[in-house]
Amino acid sequence: MIDAAIDAFATKGFHGTTTRDIASAAGMSPAALYVHYRSKEELLHRISKTGHEATLQLVRDSVATSTDPVEQLTELVRQFTMSHARGSTSARIVNYEMAALNPEHRAEIRAIRRSIDAALRSVLDAGLASGAFHTPDTHLTAAALLSLGIDIARWYRADGDWTPEQIAEHYCMMALRIVGAA
Repeated sequence: MIDAAIDAFATKGFHGTTTRDIASAAGMSPAALYVHYRSKEELLHRISKTGHEATLQLVRDSVATSTDPVEQLTELVRQFTMSHARGSTSARIVNYEMAALNPEHRAEIRAIRRSIDAALRSVLDAGLASGAFHTPDTHLTAAALLSLGIDIARWYRADGDWTPEQIAEHYCMMALRIVGAA
């Protein structure tokens, strides 16, 4: 059902997708959806929460690979970029359908996003403190770096010109330039 919802939301958008579309793609009756989820919005929340929690874990795992801020940032950008390319369809839903969530669910997702941002900012702050990075505003820098990775979900196509690995390597180079690393 989750995969069917992701495909339907990616094709028609949240508001253009009906519960009948999702149930039909999953090979179920429309009533079967309500056995598992109270609403289409609850299904979107589940997809969004799972995606954001996985991204937060990916960020934390990337930071844990080293104590050197340059290495931490490089690994974080590499993994974040590849994740958004490899999972571009679900990443598009997770990142661009948030407005369809009810206020409580949206607040929950925003809290996870703040944790992702805080983890990245801690790397940037450590790099700034060590002299490895030179950026006047780590909040704005973090927003720019996260936006670069997130936006991959809008344009990446598996049959395109670049592999996720090629994009990640280029984004790592750009990230180090953005933070003013030597």
